[in-house]
Amino acid sequence: MKKRLIALLVCLVMVMMPMLAACGGGGGEEAPAGDEGGDFKVALICLHDENSTYDLNFINGFKEAMGELGLSEDQYMIKTGVPEGQECYDAAAELADAGCKLIFSDSFGHQDYMLQAAQEFPEVQFVSCTGTNAASSGADNMHNAFASIYEGRYLAGVAAGMKLNEIKEAGKLKGDAPKMGYVGAFTYAEVISGYTSFYLGAKSVCPDVTMDVTFTGSWYDETAEKEGATKLIQGGCDLISQHADSFGAPTACENAGIPNVSYNGSTKEAGPNTYIISSRINWAPFFKMASEAVQKGEAFDTNYTGTIDTGSVELTELNEDVAAEGTAEKLEEVKAGLKDGSIHVFDTSTFTVGGKAVDASNVPADTTYADFDPANAEALVADGYYHESEFRSAPYFDLNIDGINLLDTKF
Repeated sequence: MKKRLIALLVCLVMVMMPMLAACGGGGGEEAPAGDEGGDFKVALICLHDENSTYDLNFINGFKEAMGELGLSEDQYMIKTGVPEGQECYDAAAELADAGCKLIFSDSFGHQDYMLQAAQEFPEVQFVSCTGTNAASSGADNMHNAFASIYEGRYLAGVAAGMKLNEIKEAGKLKGDAPKMGYVGAFTYAEVISGYTSFYLGAKSVCPDVTMDVTFTGSWYDETAEKEGATKLIQGGCDLISQHADSFGAPTACENAGIPNVSYNGSTKEAGPNTYIISSRINWAPFFKMASEAVQKGEAFDTNYTGTIDTGSVELTELNEDVAAEGTAEKLEEVKAGLKDGSIHVFDTSTFTVGGKAVDASNVPADTTYADFDPANAEALVADGYYHESEFRSAPYFDLNIDGINLLDTKF
């Protein structure tokens, strides 16, 4: 009797298991990649928190994508304040153990620890946003992602150049010619690409502009960023922009009455009388695309570069109270040119390096990261422009062009 009862129970379990699996049951086990049921989980690891404009931009994009996917709050997780060290691996491993099938991180310095986790959890997909090591890692579940934000920076630079022309026409320049200042974090290619594209955008409408750049040695240091902007203002700059993540520079601009162009999101609340516009990467389209791919068990790019067309490169709302007249119309004109290919940000006819034009004979190929391996120098500057973010998703433009003065390079 006892044996027959056990056999009956075994048969009952075998019949019920497929039904439980179809309903997302199965004793609470996580659904495998490719299962579109309610067990799908995704996570984001952030270097800082909502007080950083950089991290806030990621967090907002992540939440927007999760909402569009219809995921419940118990299906997505956000870890903030995760340093660029072993703590990142620990966070990634914890999230993988919690059942996450897709894990993003938002800082360049996270990538080695994300790769460590990817190698330990091959069934989970890992994405190091802004990273460079995915293609060379050999790990099928490791990805990098970025966007052609240099186009957004260029557009923001056009708005800056329009403002400089207005200041010049009003006879209110601090010096003989328009000069901008820029607060950068590090002398990485990402920062160089950003401030150079911003400068070239301004130069396209304000040909005699120059720019001073200072560095803080940190992605987020409100005091250092404020001090850097103040130093640039005292050095005669008529307008300030930045690639750093706090409200330090915008606050310094507001205190001094100097126009400011931000990054990653509007800083109008910190500078209502000086803020003009901001360029930003909208991460929502990528987060949504990658999540859908993993849910369906489909592959997605090892190196992904979002564009204006994918909705990944945006400008925040123009502050008409500060911007020069005609700025909105000019931005639409330039944006159309970027989209149809009639305008290229790094058009090699628009800048020089050491007084010389850039061509295949003198352009340095950035081989710092193994993922970047162009066939030859000609491919890098083919068709009369530098092909940024086409050989890998992360920026690699690192030329020190004429017209930009680096006040320090220790970082």
